Amino acid sequence: MSPDSVRALAVGLLNLSGLGLGYVLLRRWLLAVVCWAATAGLLVLALPADPEGIAGPWVIAYAVFLLLAAADGARRAYRAALLLPVRSLVAAALGLVLLAIPAGGAVAYDSAKDEAMEKVLLERLDKADGMVKSASGTAFAQAKPEYRLALRRYRSLGEKHPGSRAGKLVPKRLDAYYRAVAAPYHDNDHCTAIEPLTYLRTVPDQVDGKLLGELADWPDDPLATSLYECGMSSLGSRTAGSTGGDLGELLRTFPESEQAKKVEPAIRKEIRTQVARLKGSAPCTATDQLRRIGGTAKNLPDGTGDALGRDVDNGVENGTYACGVDQFKDKKFSSAKRTMTDFAREYKNNARTPQAKKIAIAAEIAVARPSAGKKLPRASSPGGAKMELVITNDAPKPVEILYTGSITGTIKIPACTNCKEYADRTASRKNGCESGSKKYRKTTLRLPAGDYHFLAKYGLGVRDIASGRDIRPGFRYTTCTVIVRGGSLGSLGL
Repeated sequence: MSPDSVRALAVGLLNLSGLGLGYVLLRRWLLAVVCWAATAGLLVLALPADPEGIAGPWVIAYAVFLLLAAADGARRAYRAALLLPVRSLVAAALGLVLLAIPAGGAVAYDSAKDEAMEKVLLERLDKADGMVKSASGTAFAQAKPEYRLALRRYRSLGEKHPGSRAGKLVPKRLDAYYRAVAAPYHDNDHCTAIEPLTYLRTVPDQVDGKLLGELADWPDDPLATSLYECGMSSLGSRTAGSTGGDLGELLRTFPESEQAKKVEPAIRKEIRTQVARLKGSAPCTATDQLRRIGGTAKNLPDGTGDALGRDVDNGVENGTYACGVDQFKDKKFSSAKRTMTDFAREYKNNARTPQAKKIAIAAEIAVARPSAGKKLPRASSPGGAKMELVITNDAPKPVEILYTGSITGTIKIPACTNCKEYADRTASRKNGCESGSKKYRKTTLRLPAGDYHFLAKYGLGVRDIASGRDIRPGFRYTTCTVIVRGGSLGSLGL
């Protein structure tokens, strides 16, 4: 290679380093300053390094500038001597060595840019962690938006930046995420745990299974446990609705699970418990719980509750009667009347239905005359002599007479066709059932001796009247019912 070529190569290589040293050897100071300014400008644009790096057009422009500077320096040095006391070969060698500066700078810059990106990704990870921490202290319904946003950030880091330091931490963060969302389950708050566990089962639809690993299937067993525990804890205490509640959801979602296999025997055991309580101090409560258990069993899928329903129906039938008796004994006469009336209407073929009707009659009388509810009506007549009680209806409306005592029953007497309401009580006492011209309707009761309570009912617009009478052997009794104007019923005349 000729001396001129070596000199040109040396100056070109020195300028290619971006330091303008080729121009320095030629003492082209202005051109050297231009090289320094270009390199300084690039450094100002590039530093400090950020994840985006310097814009591509600037890098291209700087590379073109260096090539032009190298070519220009080589051209100028080809015929000109070096003005500084440096040999051409030494300058060329120095130029080759100095090429490591832009090359090393590019490598260092890429490394700094990567580190800046790592910091950004770690900051995103920290923000997602903060969302999970914040959400974990509130109810899931309120925290759900934050949980969803945190999950999206974890997914982005794990799927788009798997090799980054932040991306490599995502699997552990997802494990913590699952623990946070499922905190109610870990605290044995199974009813509260159902909603967040149901949500966690949807996460595999949103996140790559490789990131989740064993977490993808983890919520199944906890959710089945929570559905079972919550369903059993509320069994009989609230209405399960047409889907069978949590137990129905368990049987539909996890039909082969161990929890699902426990549902039928567990409900059967609870039915036996409530049936046993019918003999206790709160048969009405036990009956209500049996009804709700029956509602749950009826709506369990695949006929699971069919056999259970029969056990419930028997329990409810016995419980309804026991409840009515208990209400009567507790002086809750309106409730007892309603319960026993419903029992008699629902269970017409039950052997206790006749007695239920008697209790309903006695309870209705006791609403107006509490002394009628001192004891339950007798189930059968005491036998012995019976005395006649003739009841005449001196009113333009039919009347129903309820009575309870040694025996309990009810009779109806048609209206008197030419009778009228009396102006006041005095007139009713003086003239009631006395006029021979009236076509009175009457009936006769044959009653064993004892204390009796009566209730006369004329229906809408007329107030019921209750009274009592001691029926003694050897006597014949009569009474007259009248209506006093204004809608109040006069005396029964007992």
